[in-house]
Amino acid sequence: MKFFEHKEYAVATIHFILQGKGGVGKSMVASFLYQSLRHFGKDVIAYDTDPVNATLAAFKEFNVTTLAIMRDGNIDARKFDVLLEALVTAPEGSHVIVDNGASSFIALGAYLQENDVLSLLADAGHTVFFHSIITGGQALGDTIQGLVQLVRGFPDSPLVIWLNSFFGEISMDGMSFEDFKIYKDHSHQFHALIRLPEGNRALIGKDLEDLLAKRQSFEAGINGSSTSIAVKARLKRYWNQLLSCVEQADIL
Repeated sequence: MKFFEHKEYAVATIHFILQGKGGVGKSMVASFLYQSLRHFGKDVIAYDTDPVNATLAAFKEFNVTTLAIMRDGNIDARKFDVLLEALVTAPEGSHVIVDNGASSFIALGAYLQENDVLSLLADAGHTVFFHSIITGGQALGDTIQGLVQLVRGFPDSPLVIWLNSFFGEISMDGMSFEDFKIYKDHSHQFHALIRLPEGNRALIGKDLEDLLAKRQSFEAGINGSSTSIAVKARLKRYWNQLLSCVEQADIL
């Protein structure tokens, strides 16, 4: 049984995508989450607050609003008020994704704490999930540090961790993520682990890179007239595996 139960009666579900390390697949995960929720028939609203790379907003198939909540390295309170108003008044049963940039990770985390934003959302009846990405390879240590800040800063909030092994195996001294100290010490905070499907980096890895570079959804890629039969088959297989992972995470 999970420590945090996803409230079926929640007015709305808010998903903050947060990771202090850039270039690890954060906006990719945001796009995957958006598509998965939409596939399962959810009303999805999204905000891209990344001040450097508004990648999610570049997907023309998605309903994404760009909000510049940063000014001179700090949160612009007036602009954040606009976002907060939208979150608090989110329609019943909707899912709202907030894709935040690595450069504003610390500033946004501090602002959420200092202004008791999570209590305001809870008082409105919303469920809030923090999503973060852990990646293998050279960035493993940096993504773990970003996760440590989330765990310490938001000890009462459920975390959904996306494990992205595209850049390398997620392991330290032969240990898997579940054996890491951060997970063992704070396992009650982890609502779900979503392991992104693995595959041949030269094949499905390249297919996904091309899909994201074009800012296309899986549906567009799979049904695209210019997509080869082999690529369509690989994308469809990956998409079905991803949907299964998200469905099991109990965030719907």
